[in-house]
Amino acid sequence: MAGLRTKLHEQLFVGAHPDGRLTILNRLLIITIVLAIVAAALSTEPTIPPHWHRALLLSEFVFGTVFLLEYLARIFAAAEDEGEGSAWDKRWRFIRSPLGIIDLLVVLSTLMPLIVADAAMLRMLRLMRVIAVMKFGRFSYAITELWRAISDRIDDLIITAAVAFILVLFGATALYMIEGHIQPEAFGSIPRALYWATITLTTVGYGDVVPITPLGKVFAAGLAMSGIAFVAMPTGIIVAAFSDAMQRRRDHLIDDMRRHLEALDIEDEHIEAKIAALERSRSRPRQ
Repeated sequence: MAGLRTKLHEQLFVGAHPDGRLTILNRLLIITIVLAIVAAALSTEPTIPPHWHRALLLSEFVFGTVFLLEYLARIFAAAEDEGEGSAWDKRWRFIRSPLGIIDLLVVLSTLMPLIVADAAMLRMLRLMRVIAVMKFGRFSYAITELWRAISDRIDDLIITAAVAFILVLFGATALYMIEGHIQPEAFGSIPRALYWATITLTTVGYGDVVPITPLGKVFAAGLAMSGIAFVAMPTGIIVAAFSDAMQRRRDHLIDDMRRHLEALDIEDEHIEAKIAALERSRSRPRQ
């Protein structure tokens, strides 16, 4: 039983396998997740023929069964996680973890539509099946590092968001003062002007609300130019943080390789010493 648990842990949990790569089982699970998401998206199309609809219902049962077995296997294998605590403590820790909760929600959203009759609840559960895409997070080291990078730079991102809010508020206030009496429906109040300021700052610019006075156009142009800088600021912060995270990952791998090489050197020295001892014992004359 312990051997099976160890093997499942290596196959299911990313990074547990000695070579650190995705295992065959994890790759099969990725394919299953993709197919489940495609089936969930297709099930919302009302013009699907009846025989395809029946096939999608069958696929729901198949995917739900696979996800349920995966969830139970992960709970069983979680006892092999590193750290303190008994096997059941580690399993309970996995169940309460964000990834464990996501796995449970995916299982429920996939299987519940097969037993729920209420139409509104059924529709909501069917739409929830697309959360299976969140399971990809455990299969990508890059996604994990990106999240860590964002967490490390959260203060910088908060400051950037505060600057963006100030720009939006300033633009909305300026257009309210300049064109509030000319276009009351669009700029008659600061909250109304906030819509225009937001889509202008984000460089979307739908064109449904535009200033018509020369001064208003000047402020609009300035706000649009500020939007370019606003988009670049958080992007630069996240890219720099992600680059730092990747560098830390490379440094960690280099340190691991050095430790392994040092261990191999020590083993070589021990082996050479044993060989030398055997040669000395063999060369001694017999009494």
